Amino acid sequence: MKKAPAKKSTKKNAKQVIRKPAKKPAKKLAVKKTVAAPVKKPAPPSDLLKRILTSLDDDKAENVVTIDLQGRSALCDAAVIASGRSSRHVSAMADHLARKLKDNGYGTRPINGQGQGDWVLVDAGDVIVHLFRPEVRDYYDLEGMWSVGSRK
Repeated sequence: MKKAPAKKSTKKNAKQVIRKPAKKPAKKLAVKKTVAAPVKKPAPPSDLLKRILTSLDDDKAENVVTIDLQGRSALCDAAVIASGRSSRHVSAMADHLARKLKDNGYGTRPINGQGQGDWVLVDAGDVIVHLFRPEVRDYYDLEGMWSVGSRK
């Protein structure tokens, strides 16, 4: 004899089994390795900077300081600060520098302050050159402003 199939109940049981979705295996967390930031080495001097320093050396500039401004200033990549012995010496160094840059294909460079000769600025594009008489250089202290140490 065959058994009759059981009737399905239309009423829901009060205790229904709630099935939870199967747990997925835990993902392996990637371990982040902390790597020390590379030591920032100063950029090698550009051809322009080398030419400027050579010109100042040829003209007997005193206390020449190069300040790396990459990432610190939008105006230029480097600033060169130097002193001359007198107003005439400062003006002559600026004139020679501008002439040498033009002869080497850098074009005409603007020079500010050449008539007075206390503080002459030569804008060479990526490098700005400040030429001072010693007293004026001490007064303005550009090295201190850029936190590269005072000459004093």
